[in-house]
Amino acid sequence: MAEFKELPADAPAGAKVLNWFENRFPTAFDAYRVHMSEYYAPKNFNFWYFFGSLAMLVLVIQIVTGIFLVMHYKPDAALAFGSVEYIMRDVPWGWLVRYMHSTGASAFFVVVYLHMFRGLIYGSYRKPRELVWVFGCAIFLVLMAEAFMGYLLPWGQMSYWGAQVIVNLFAAIPFVGPDLALLIRGDYVVGDATLNRFFSFHVIAVPLVLLGLVVAHLLALHDVGSNNPDGVEIKGPNAPKDAKGKPLDGIPFHPYYTVHDIMGVGVFLMVFSAVVFFAPEFGGYFLEYNNFIPADPLKTPAHIAPVWYFTPFYSMLRAITTEMMYALILCVVVAAALAVIKGQLNAMFKAVIGGGAVVLIALMLAIDAKFWGVVVMGGAVIILFFLPWLDNSPVRSIRYRPDWHKYLYGIFVINFVILAYLGVQPPSPIGERVSQVGTLFYFGFFLLMPWWSRLGEPKPVPSRVTFEAH
Repeated sequence: MAEFKELPADAPAGAKVLNWFENRFPTAFDAYRVHMSEYYAPKNFNFWYFFGSLAMLVLVIQIVTGIFLVMHYKPDAALAFGSVEYIMRDVPWGWLVRYMHSTGASAFFVVVYLHMFRGLIYGSYRKPRELVWVFGCAIFLVLMAEAFMGYLLPWGQMSYWGAQVIVNLFAAIPFVGPDLALLIRGDYVVGDATLNRFFSFHVIAVPLVLLGLVVAHLLALHDVGSNNPDGVEIKGPNAPKDAKGKPLDGIPFHPYYTVHDIMGVGVFLMVFSAVVFFAPEFGGYFLEYNNFIPADPLKTPAHIAPVWYFTPFYSMLRAITTEMMYALILCVVVAAALAVIKGQLNAMFKAVIGGGAVVLIALMLAIDAKFWGVVVMGGAVIILFFLPWLDNSPVRSIRYRPDWHKYLYGIFVINFVILAYLGVQPPSPIGERVSQVGTLFYFGFFLLMPWWSRLGEPKPVPSRVTFEAH
């Protein structure tokens, strides 16, 4: 057992209380020093670095408001919609708690998308932070599952039919699809068993996984250190340090960045409160108007679409038609031909690539396009996990890459927003063509990254971070 630290008799009362706790719970104080007061972060963080802490804030908002909602919600197909209306109309401040939770779901995805984009432009997924990025992508994937399951719980028209459509997609998987869809639903149609399963996962199982991944994400980040807008390592063996070994280009996370993040929290809460009090439905994007109608299995809405944060991937799903399959087959043929012609491979590997291409084309022709739409929708998320190994640029940050890289990243964002918009619109011939082009660009951006990320002459990277006081 460690020896107790004694303070002088005339020490302040506050210091004595703190010392009493530290002597009995030193692990907590060591963790505080490692992850806060003695964790050195680069001193050139900009506004893009607000969104990690904001994601933590929204997670807390969702957990706290979720606890209060569970007190009055009834996971029963006959009572669920009425219990939500009871919360909104009769529970004191219930409307505020419900709107905070529904707005928080959209806010979560806003800050997570911006947080991921910051990692994308500054190369925060590059060595040695690959695991930090992988944990972050896993959080994003689990967050999508959490949001989807929570979306069913109000048991409105869009909740019911949206879940019906998404769950039925699993039935398109060959051999195991029908049984898998039955397992997810717990019944032959979306019903009371589905509601109870989704409620259990939304309230208990998935949040536990999400919290575990958040802890792993933060621990992995603090083990290797934070990236910065310059992509320069401040803690490496060649980084400048003071006499005590502290990085000269770093500052303690607390108090400097805790105060820095408070400003971001303040601005966020003003915007969040404005939405909660004045536009909680946000024009039908945060809360669809059809979801204020009780679920009716006998009346299908004219247009079924998921919430806005799923719509880019939903657009990719809808883009995969039989006609689109021929374009994908052509892409497979061209990719295999280039690999065989341009690659420095022996005859055996070339034969494997050619044979694999033939098998893949045969499968694409034999299996229904609906299944490949599901594959594309899932692949659009899974491909993010491989980003650290796709980027071959000699520099990390967008600041020092060729200027045309910035335009390419800008087109990628515009393309993603267009896909999101098309996902909430009813199907149309023009929208179908645009979503097909957008889907090809999305996957081309990542799959061709090993090639295009090497092109162009990068700008000189400074040996130390560039910092201007603000």
